[in-house]
Amino acid sequence: MLRKILQPFYTTYVLVTFLICILVAFPVFFIVALFNSVAARRTIWKIIRYWSIGWLWLIGMPVKILGRKPAGDKYVIVANHISYLDTLVIFPAISFYFRALGKYEMSRVPLLGFIYKQVVILVKRDSAHNRARSMRLMWRVLHKESSIIIFPEGTFNEGNTPLKEFYDGAFRLAINAQTDILPILFPDTPDRWHYSHWWKLWPGKNRAVYLEPVSAKGLELKDLPAFKEKVFKIMEADLVKLGYNHAK
Repeated sequence: MLRKILQPFYTTYVLVTFLICILVAFPVFFIVALFNSVAARRTIWKIIRYWSIGWLWLIGMPVKILGRKPAGDKYVIVANHISYLDTLVIFPAISFYFRALGKYEMSRVPLLGFIYKQVVILVKRDSAHNRARSMRLMWRVLHKESSIIIFPEGTFNEGNTPLKEFYDGAFRLAINAQTDILPILFPDTPDRWHYSHWWKLWPGKNRAVYLEPVSAKGLELKDLPAFKEKVFKIMEADLVKLGYNHAK
């Protein structure tokens, strides 16, 4: 009962502080983005990382990291996706530079879309040509610039299982680049910001759980289904152990 009374006030506080941060930071992002270079993208990533650490603490949603952080190699990072908050929690959770795969449609959002385009690799899933182009771009980024994070479920998991079926993209990329998959789990984000309603916000910790990297060394594309299934089962089993319940 108390939560129902306080939730609108808390949600308003979160949204107002977020909007203020975006408005204050936008001129800085705009100026840095004009340089359109790896150094500029790293700078924007660093600003977002330290801002998100502070903002999540300010709104009572601090990130707690569990598991062994990997060494400084490049990875194809995969994570479960169940909340609007996931795309912010990844910044405090991952301390090394990365770029994310993101939906093209998000780039059209005023102000936020401009910032979004600076830190993600945009993908259009409307044609095989666009998907292939995105895959080539990710391969180049992985070899020359940074790790890449992909939500292999593609969108929110609204079913009754811990994970939605994975798309092939992350695992195809890892095999083509011979780069390890690094799974990370976010078991608490549906409790903080549930996907079913944008106003369902509530404070509390956000665990980011590192699992052991899964090697793609020596694998070929014919091994993709088994490789994808192996990672899926590892992530699913650990989500269950962590008490994950996205239906809350």
